[in-house]
Amino acid sequence: MTASEAAPGAVPRVAPEAASGATPRPEPLPVVLAGARGHGRWHLANIRRLQEDGLVRLAGICELTPLTEDEYGGEDGGEPPEQSADFGALLESTGARIAVVCTPIHTHTGLALAAAERGVHLLLEKPPAPSYAEFRRMADGVAAAKIACQIGFQSLGSHAVPAIRALVADGAIGRPTGIGGAGAWVRPEDYFRRAPWAGRRRLNGVDVIDGALTNPLAHAVATALALAGSTRAEDVTGIETELLRANDIESDDTSCVRVTTAQGRPVTVAATLCAERADDPYVLVHGTSGRITFWYKQDRVLVQRAGHGPEELHFGRTDLLENLVDHLVTGTPLLVTPDETGAFMKVVEAIRRAPDPAPLPAGAWHRVPGEDRRVVPGVDALVAAAADTLSLYSELGASWALPARQAVPESGRRSEEPSAPQSAQQSVHRSAQQSAPHSAPHPPKEVSTR
Repeated sequence: MTASEAAPGAVPRVAPEAASGATPRPEPLPVVLAGARGHGRWHLANIRRLQEDGLVRLAGICELTPLTEDEYGGEDGGEPPEQSADFGALLESTGARIAVVCTPIHTHTGLALAAAERGVHLLLEKPPAPSYAEFRRMADGVAAAKIACQIGFQSLGSHAVPAIRALVADGAIGRPTGIGGAGAWVRPEDYFRRAPWAGRRRLNGVDVIDGALTNPLAHAVATALALAGSTRAEDVTGIETELLRANDIESDDTSCVRVTTAQGRPVTVAATLCAERADDPYVLVHGTSGRITFWYKQDRVLVQRAGHGPEELHFGRTDLLENLVDHLVTGTPLLVTPDETGAFMKVVEAIRRAPDPAPLPAGAWHRVPGEDRRVVPGVDALVAAAADTLSLYSELGASWALPARQAVPESGRRSEEPSAPQSAQQSVHRSAQQSAPHSAPHPPKEVSTR
C-alpha cells in the first residue's frame, strides 16, 4: 500500500532525501487546533511533542481570543501558528490535513462537519456529541466525506485494553459475568462556573449534557463498554440511570448507570464529583473464578484469579493523535472510530432523555471548609460497592437515591416505571471493605476533561 492509498484524502509524507538515496524523512502533517485553552492546553502540548518528533506541524489555532506567544509556546523561535476565530477559513488558509477539536460539547458536530466538508481529518474530543441524533449527523457526515475520524477516548489507546480482552478470552477469570466502573473525584464549585456550558444540560435551548458520566468520568463508561466487548450502538439493549446532584447545577455530579448488553452481561458504572477523598478511577471485570481491575489512567492492571497469587501488570499507551497520523500515512487502523463509541452515545442519549438530576437533600451533603467544594458522606464506599456488585445506588441502600429510570435504546423511549431493586441488597460497608481495589491516593486529572 502506498502512503496515498492509506486513507482517503491522505497526503503522503514526502521524502526530501529520497533523490540522494538517503533514508526518507516524512513531511510533518499540518494540524489546526480548535480550542487551545482549558483541556486544549493538553492537546497543544501534545501537538508540540509530536512536532518535535517531526510527525506534525502546528499550523493554526482557532480561539475566540488569540493565544499569546507564551500560551502557544513561541519561545522555540519557530514560525508562529496562524490564529483565527473562523475555523473553516483557518483550515483553508493553513492547508490543514488534521483538525483537533477540543471545544464545548454542543459545538462538536458543527465543527466536525466543517472539517469534513474540507477533507480535513479529525481528532474529536469526547463526548463526541450531546445527543445520539447529533452524533449520527456527525458520524454520517464524516463517513460521506471519506475522512478519518478518531474520538478522543485516550484510555482506549492503552495497551492494557487488548491485553485484558485476551486474558478474558483465554478464560483467565472463568466465564465473564459483568463489568463495573468506579470514579470518585472531587471538584470545587468553581469547576461548574469555568465556562457558560459547564454543569449544564442545555444552553440557550441547545443540548449540552455535561455531567459526571458524560464528560469528566466518561472514560470510565467508555472503557467499561470496551472491556465488555460492547462498543457499538447495537450492542446496547437497555439502560438504567440514577442521576443526582449535590451542587447547584443542572447536570449530575453523583450518578450511576447500568447498561444491559446484547451479550446479557451488565455494565455498571458509578461516579461522583463530590467524593470524600479523590481516588483513581478504575474498571473491574468480573468472572466466575476471578477478577481483573484496570486503573485506566495509570495503564495498570491487577489480575486476581483462583489458584494464583495476585499479578500486577503495567502497559504502555498509544497516543490517539499519533495513531491518526500513522493511519493517514501507513493505513494503521484507527483505535477509536465514531462507530466504536456508539454504545457510549446510547448512554449519553439515555441521560439526555432522563428526568433532570434530582437535588440531594440538604442533609446528604456538606461543604468542606476552605476547599470550596461539596461532599456527599459515604459516597466513596457506594461508588466502590456499585462497581463491585454491579448494583445501582438505590439497590445499595443509599437513603437519598431514587429508583432507576429505564431506557430502551432501540425505540428511544424511556419507561415510565422505575426498575425494581434487587431483592438482596448488598452491604455497602462490606463490599467496599472486602472488594474495592487499592488505588492511587492522588490521581492526576482526567486526560480528556475540559
